[in-house]
Amino acid sequence: MHTRENPMPHDAVVIGGSYAGLSAALQLVRARRRVLVIDDGRPRNRFAARAHGVLSNDGRPGFEIAAAARAQVAAYPTAAFRMAEAVDATRIDGGFSVAFADGSRTMGRRLILAHEVEDVLPDLPGVKERWGRTALHCPWCHGYEVGGGPIGVLGRGDHAVQYASVVAEWGQAVLFIDPARLSEDDARVLARRGVIIEPTPVERLEGEAPTLTGAQLVDGRFIPLKAVFVGAHVRQSGGFAERLGCEMTDTPMGRIVKVDAQQQTSQPGVFAAGDLARPAGNITLATTDGMTAAHAAFRSLIEEETA
Repeated sequence: MHTRENPMPHDAVVIGGSYAGLSAALQLVRARRRVLVIDDGRPRNRFAARAHGVLSNDGRPGFEIAAAARAQVAAYPTAAFRMAEAVDATRIDGGFSVAFADGSRTMGRRLILAHEVEDVLPDLPGVKERWGRTALHCPWCHGYEVGGGPIGVLGRGDHAVQYASVVAEWGQAVLFIDPARLSEDDARVLARRGVIIEPTPVERLEGEAPTLTGAQLVDGRFIPLKAVFVGAHVRQSGGFAERLGCEMTDTPMGRIVKVDAQQQTSQPGVFAAGDLARPAGNITLATTDGMTAAHAAFRSLIEEETA
């Protein structure tokens, strides 16, 4: 156990009570550290009916996985939870101060950012109401359940070709893209993967949402589809990392927090885990990131206490 008393109410404050945040909290409370988990109840995967590819939890609803994890963390006496919206985090002497929407504050010696990111969807009628059901972002998470057949791909940016090539493993991929954007190598790769290139833009998605029957094109044609994979970009929510001065990095999926192999940000005492610190992720990767961040935060506490 640590031997130095500290006036801070928490050794670590974790902003985000989903998989990465709970994983971080579990490691720290098992080290008998005082941890506060702040959760606004809006996990990124709340739109999906079930989580897939999660060892021992394949096909289980995501909220059930998170609820079970939360109960396990809460069983430790040094764990605390606050269901509220954090709106700001600032560095203070000895640690960090986190402000809530109601005007109250809490403090902790270390800060672990593990909150959700926002998926920025294309401005296309029919995507939003199908998001997480038949309008999807991760073929590894949902491709198997589509069950084969025609699958649309709305790729954005330079990663569209790679994205469509991956999606093709789970059905007949139809990539909606201007062929002028494709190089000869791109066209060759898509042909080898059996991807159909559709140059005409989509006007809207059709079907009784969340069901999808196909895509109505701007030229009047209708393309039957069982699902559509959307190369959605992510946007940092809350803005905590940027206001704290953490370095950011741009990826094809959007801007993320820059971290090292230990999930340490460029700011001492601030760690980041989960989707906000990786270009693409899932539950397994998020929990691994959370564990790594917690171990690094713990080591930094030890170093401070023994200096």
